[in-house]
Amino acid sequence: MKLSRFNHITCLLRNLALQVCHFSSSPNVDKVSLYLQRARLIDSIRLSLRSSSPESSLVSILHSPALDSFVVNNALRSAPSPESALSLVEVLKTVSNFSHNQQTLHTLAKILAKSGQTGKLRTLINAINAGKFTNVARVSFMDRMRWFALAGDLDEVASVWDEWRTSQKRPCSESYNIVMGLFAKNGSDTEAVTVFRRMIDEGALPNCRTYTVIIEHLLGSGHLGSAFQVFQMLPQMRIKRSLKQYSVLVAALCQNDQIDLVKTLLDEMRIDGILPGRAMQNSLQRLQEAGYVEETKELLREMLPDERIKTVAYALDGSEDDMEDEDEDANHVDGRAVDQMQLKPWLDPAALASALQQWRPEEVSTLEDANIIWTTRLVCKMIRNFKSAETAWQFFCWVAYQPGFRHDIYTTSRMVAKLARQGCVKLVDQLLSKLEREGMRLSFSTVKLIINFYGISGKGDAALKILQGVKTICGPISKSSMLILYTSTLRTLTKCKMNNEALDILEEMILVGIFPEIQTFSGLMHHFALHGDVKTVQRLFGMVRQSGLEPDAHMYTVLIRAYCKCERAALAMRIFEDMMNSSLIPDAITKELLVRSLWKEGKLREAAAVEERSEEIRNVLPSALPGNLYTLSSVDLMRIYEIYSGKFTATTDKE
Repeated sequence: MKLSRFNHITCLLRNLALQVCHFSSSPNVDKVSLYLQRARLIDSIRLSLRSSSPESSLVSILHSPALDSFVVNNALRSAPSPESALSLVEVLKTVSNFSHNQQTLHTLAKILAKSGQTGKLRTLINAINAGKFTNVARVSFMDRMRWFALAGDLDEVASVWDEWRTSQKRPCSESYNIVMGLFAKNGSDTEAVTVFRRMIDEGALPNCRTYTVIIEHLLGSGHLGSAFQVFQMLPQMRIKRSLKQYSVLVAALCQNDQIDLVKTLLDEMRIDGILPGRAMQNSLQRLQEAGYVEETKELLREMLPDERIKTVAYALDGSEDDMEDEDEDANHVDGRAVDQMQLKPWLDPAALASALQQWRPEEVSTLEDANIIWTTRLVCKMIRNFKSAETAWQFFCWVAYQPGFRHDIYTTSRMVAKLARQGCVKLVDQLLSKLEREGMRLSFSTVKLIINFYGISGKGDAALKILQGVKTICGPISKSSMLILYTSTLRTLTKCKMNNEALDILEEMILVGIFPEIQTFSGLMHHFALHGDVKTVQRLFGMVRQSGLEPDAHMYTVLIRAYCKCERAALAMRIFEDMMNSSLIPDAITKELLVRSLWKEGKLREAAAVEERSEEIRNVLPSALPGNLYTLSSVDLMRIYEIYSGKFTATTDKE
């Protein structure tokens, strides 16, 4: 007997939910089984939200004892539209045994923001802050800014930001990014540039997303050349270039028929070890049409749907017997076209990795029975989400034997970085040896990451070994790239307190014709000053002077602060005088630290002199442009600012 369209899907979803209930009630269910049960329930909700009568079909599913905040949160996130997600929230009100937690409420807030319902969003925030939900913390300034930015409410974002700034708490870099991005999106070019300058002056160091905002703003205003120039500067500033940056630039270059530059970007993307995203698919297909077939074939393969992945599909008309046939042919039953819904099965790499943390035999067996289709992208995400390098390694070895999967340079790079971060030197060496035997080479960015991670895990000797064998590991390498690797090694060695080795590497750099940048010297001076090695600091400062490099405001600031912290105020005072004589001015915090240090050491006359000289310029006292030890210099920041501000200033003047 044929079921009606609505009753048929309701019956299927109810049976699926009952199966989940049965499995969940078992006392010996392993974590992977629990994950899979939740995934099935999430899929049933996803299908219901896409049916003709979602609210009616949801009732039986949501009253399942298996329902919890994890299921609800991910079902809300996978809803096809804000309206369908809000309908799910309404039905949840009838479920007496369910209560929202922080995750579900924050997801609900994002949904309200996306749908532009700022009034309801404010009501929700006020309810959370009033304590109407148990075990839910007050909404942070950052979350409020993100949500109202998602809604496009610039006035509300600015209001929250002002509240944050007056709360005696220093806003984070991301808050500047949000405000700058909104101004850029609204066409307020001058205001966006002003926020970037404010970010620099107030000491909130720009991060990768800051430059993404700048690049998108320049591209949106037709300044492709300037956007590309900023992008090309990021490696020397030790800023990791992101997939988003590559995607928007590739799309812009394709639109301008600059196909050769697209090819260059794709080569650099491989060097950075970045997998292409699906947003680049159209651009790569256009590149393929231009004749770059071999260069794009492998990249396109990663983006196109994997034919091995089956869909979650239920016919909206037909008997349950028909459904069994549809597993073999999802588009036709008995040669007839069928009205149906098809979705890829829900999968969360982070949740699955969490379920496998112990890597117990019963859970591995359940994973094998699940017949998950393993792709490069999925395996990379799994490795990243394992907390333990040992478990990640067990998974890495296990997945190599799964049908249809083979490790490539992307999965291997991810595994090597994970092992280095946790100091598993022998396993890293084992993998590197295997790569060498198979003729595979790591990307330059992965090698840099390994060296940096060895600094976190305290394996300075291993970092030195990587530096010495870099040509074997990643092939020929440019002088500018070697400069970055040397700098990373110096940073790692100082973290590991291998001071003599760090000085040896510094001498080696200079002997092979690679002279350190100003920020590298700043980092080394800071390190040795904090350890009380004033002679080495003075030696390094002398090297800067002899090399012809001009100390920047940040270097002077680093020296003054470092000397003050190791109670050498007299030396700090001397640096202050050199700084002022070079027409550079310290920021207010550094000046106050110097005065306090001089007072503490009984040098009252010198303290008064610092105050007097500062009084002369108090009305124009700016912050010394910040930098980041071993990485960013104030010169780099000012160069980016000039590129960014120059275009929009020129546009304004022209108008």
